[in-house]
Amino acid sequence: MKKIKLPFGVRIGEGLVLIAGPCVIESRDLCFEVASFLKKLSVKLDIPVIFKASYDKANRSSGETFRGPGIDEGLEILAEVKQEFGMPVLTDIHEVGEVAKVAAVVDVLQIPAFLCRQTSLLSAAGKTGLPVNIKKGQFMAPENMRSAIDKVRRTGNDKVMLTERGTTFGYNNLVVDMRSLVIMREMGVPVVFDATHSVQLPGGLGSSSGGQRQYVYPLACAAAAVGMDVLFLEIHPRPETALSDGPNSLHFKTAQDVVKKIKSLHEFKTKSL
Repeated sequence: MKKIKLPFGVRIGEGLVLIAGPCVIESRDLCFEVASFLKKLSVKLDIPVIFKASYDKANRSSGETFRGPGIDEGLEILAEVKQEFGMPVLTDIHEVGEVAKVAAVVDVLQIPAFLCRQTSLLSAAGKTGLPVNIKKGQFMAPENMRSAIDKVRRTGNDKVMLTERGTTFGYNNLVVDMRSLVIMREMGVPVVFDATHSVQLPGGLGSSSGGQRQYVYPLACAAAAVGMDVLFLEIHPRPETALSDGPNSLHFKTAQDVVKKIKSLHEFKTKSL
């Protein structure tokens, strides 16, 4: 399996790594509050952390809901987080025209699930030379993600990760088939389990998505037992007032408990192989 090196000594494929942060950049203060918590968590639990937040949530359920501060202000905040807290940063890209500007700031480019088949976007991301995290579409079989990997690799960039975030079966619900982590890992890339998006209820609240955060821990346990390289969590100090994905985001205390337990399970799994 391809191992991926990031700044600040983060190595994907050499022990469990955590990607975490608020769904969307609500403000500089919020990002600093979350990043401060994650920095302390990283030291306390001895786990590498990648900070994640989006400057634009382009696929919100409603056209009237908060999308983020936009690319310029958002990248400025991400750059400050990176410098202040000494951790790699990751964000979503949605259009080819955004790629160069985003790549100048972040350490990992993320392809949103709904865009995982967009050839031009995958190619543009690959050409930056940065690691590319491709989220498996809710409509995709894991076997079909081989083509997404190939689109990035054709640019000469083999730093690719794949993320499982649930599959749509019926309306307003997602189901995780843990076999997908095995199937995608056999493609020679690190796999990420997005535990909080996997409990999302897309459009479940009508004009916004719902969520069932009580299932984050059991699903993450299953993913750790099956085998994953990265755990992805959306966290927020006050999920009940979050401007995006509050119902499936974790409070700080819950996130700490989940990460601690999953890290232990991941280490046990690794030692038993």
